[in-house]
This record gives sequence, structure tokens and C-alpha cells, in this order.
Amino acid sequence: MNKILFLITLCFCNQLSANDLLGLPPVPVPDDNPQTTEKIELGQLLFNDQRLSGDGTINCASCHQPDKAFTDGLPVARGIRKQEGTRNSPTVVNSAFYSSFFHDGRAGSLEEQALGPFLNPIEHGLENENKIIDLVKQDANYVEKFKQAFGISKAGIQIGHIAKAIASYERTIINGNSLFDQYFYARNRSVLSESTARGSRIFRRKGNCSNCHEMNWKNALFTDHNFYNIGVGFGKIEPVLDKVLSKLRKGVHPDELNLTDVQRSELGRFSVTKVIADIGKFKTPGLRNIALTGPYMHDGSLETLEEVIEYYDKGGDDNRFKDSAIFPLKLTEQEKKDLVAFLRSLTSSVYLKADVTSSGLDNN
Repeated sequence: MNKILFLITLCFCNQLSANDLLGLPPVPVPDDNPQTTEKIELGQLLFNDQRLSGDGTINCASCHQPDKAFTDGLPVARGIRKQEGTRNSPTVVNSAFYSSFFHDGRAGSLEEQALGPFLNPIEHGLENENKIIDLVKQDANYVEKFKQAFGISKAGIQIGHIAKAIASYERTIINGNSLFDQYFYARNRSVLSESTARGSRIFRRKGNCSNCHEMNWKNALFTDHNFYNIGVGFGKIEPVLDKVLSKLRKGVHPDELNLTDVQRSELGRFSVTKVIADIGKFKTPGLRNIALTGPYMHDGSLETLEEVIEYYDKGGDDNRFKDSAIFPLKLTEQEKKDLVAFLRSLTSSVYLKADVTSSGLDNN
């Protein structure tokens, strides 16, 4: 195991310290799935088990790699038989704080989210939930681990136990304590360069970023948990949009629309709510470790933070559903550089300690 992966894994396998949580609220845990060491260890095993896929090549960590801040560095997710999906793999880091999951928010809990990729034909590609249970029951070590975690026998293992174990592990993947947190919440004004400090103010004021990537005086998740159409990818559905809207208004069910997988993906939040105004809306992502999680946007279409800033500065791509919160910012070249410097300051200390130098985490 390389140095980066070892240090990061070590952090997540041990109890979180107060420093790890600097800049974050308390970690919420559901009453029906309390955290235990046994469950967390079991969840980590499941998260990293390639046998839980149709061809034995894919595990959760394939798309959520610790040394990439639990992303994969690819524009869109890649699953069994090297098939490509239509959306970028979101980070698992700090997902414990979220109220909805996936880019369109179709899952309402970590437990629900944990099972989705297993049955996706492009990702893990398993036929059904029974296939997952059978694979687990065939392993004597798993049977013992489930007994320790849930007090159940081999016959008692159900899909819900698998989901709870993975979710318990994911709730330990928490990153706070970035240079910005030390500057803003620990009041250590010496840790940021002048450019980065200016960028933090642009983020909260002229840049209008904190309108959606929320923060307050106590903590910052850098998301409002809401959904917006900012124009990214909308050109893929625009040519057929009039026909789509006409059919929907005539009562045609969304599943009966004659769309490609890519076009259907660009419907965004609409696929969940069936509300026409939600077409093209996607969830506001958190920004912690953003320097490590490119490429960006739900379709992975922007490679660098500089491109992201340019996109927002021009006011996104216009379309009939674009949110009013997206408009031209008229940033100067120096303000753009300052804003990028600020975003790089959101990298958590665990990655800085691991000497992650290739990502350009320089605040000068």
C-alpha cells in the first residue's frame, strides 16, 4: 500500500478526533443503525470486495478511491466490462451529512444509496439482491463478521444488514480540518496566503458561491442540499426538449420517453420528482477536497478548477430552465486566481500530511 493510501486509510479506521471535525457539525447517526466497531469493519470489507460484482472486477472503491478523496479521477463512472455510465462519481467524503444521494437525489439515506450501484447493470452488474446475499453467505469469514456486527446467524443475513454495514463505514469517511478551517474556525490567520484569504471573501461575496455552497460561523458543508439547473450538459437534451415537453403534458409517463441513456441522464432531478421545472437540475455538491476530485460537474465535462470558475463567471450555459441564481460574475483575472486558491485551501489535513503534491495544493 502506498504512503498516501496508508495514511488516509489509517485515518478512517481510527476514531475521529476533534481536529478531524474542525469546521464540521456533529456526525448524524440514525437511531436504527448506531455505529459500532464491528459494523464499521464489516462495511469496509464489503466496500472493498470485488466479488460483489457481476464479473469480479468492481468494488465500491473502484469509483471511490481513498487517495483521490474517494472519487476515481474519471469523467464518468466505469463499471464491469469497462462500461461507462453517464455521470461523474461523487465523493463519499462527508456523505454522512447529506440528506439525499446521487446527483439527482434519488436516494434518501446512506443505507439506500449503498445498494444502488450493486444492481446497476453498468456498475456492479449483479442481477438482484439475492445474488448479493448468496455471495456473502458463501464466505465463512463474512458469516462470522455478520454475527459479530448484528448478532445474527448465516440464515438471518438480509440485504438490509449489508446496507447498514456499508453505510456505517461510510459514516467514518469524514474530512474537516483544512487550512481554511484553521483560518476561519480556529482563527489562525497566518495559515492562508493573501491571495487565498482574498479568495475566501470573493467566495462569500462577489462570487456568489456561498449562495448554494453554504457555510456559517460554526461550520461549513459547502452545500445547501438543493438542486439547480446551471446549464451543464443541457445541450445534450435541448434538441429533443420540445418533443419531450409535449409528450409529458399529454400525460406520457417519463419512462416511455424515447431518449438515449445520456439524454435521460440530463433530465436530472426531474427523473425523481416528475416535476417539469426540475428538468436539468442537479444537487449542489460539497466542496471539501475539491482540488482532488476532478473532473467536475455531474457529467465530468470540466477538467480543472480554472475551467469551473470560468464557467460560473460567464453565467453558465443559457437554457429555458436555468436557475436565476446563475448569472455573469464579471470577475477579474486576479479574482479568478484568488478564488481557485481558496478552493485549494479546502483540502483536509489528512491529504496534506500524505504529501499529496501532484494536485497543486499550493496556496501561493
